Amino acid sequence: MIEVGAAQPQDALAIARVHVASWQSAYVGMIPQDYLASLSVDERARAWRGTLAQGATEVWIAREAPSDEPGEEILGFVSFGARRASEPAAEPVGEITSLYVAPGHWGRGIGGALWLRARERLTAAGFATVMLWVLADNARAIRFYRAAGFREDPGSAGDIVVGGHPLRHVRYSRPLGTQ
Repeated sequence: MIEVGAAQPQDALAIARVHVASWQSAYVGMIPQDYLASLSVDERARAWRGTLAQGATEVWIAREAPSDEPGEEILGFVSFGARRASEPAAEPVGEITSLYVAPGHWGRGIGGALWLRARERLTAAGFATVMLWVLADNARAIRFYRAAGFREDPGSAGDIVVGGHPLRHVRYSRPLGTQ
């Protein structure tokens, strides 16, 4: 059974392990291998410690239940909050900034459980819509988000640079409060 709970500062290292491992598996062929190989769990853990300490973004983690030990292995995580984009919106828009599951646990419903918690929290916070960015070549993630009701926002495709490498990404969104 999967248990989803709020991340604590002592979970930063476990979150970083999932973050790096999922990038190194999910982005093969999309992001250059030299960049993926250079990812550092320690650097990501420092970044996650800062994110968790600031509290501007909610971070929720999935573990095998029952689990009461902070810092132990996690199966996946999601982070979300108010949209980071600067353009004005007619309604409150939330954003999922990260949703990753450890590669050995893909296909177990963990991503879905994390998404449902994020949707619940974003709706309770008053957001009418949620959006996220996904690499245009990430077919697995796009299938997941489409199954969750997300649709590509026309004209949203753009380029980002990751580790000095240009990549294409696309914004997806969906209304909240609907199945």
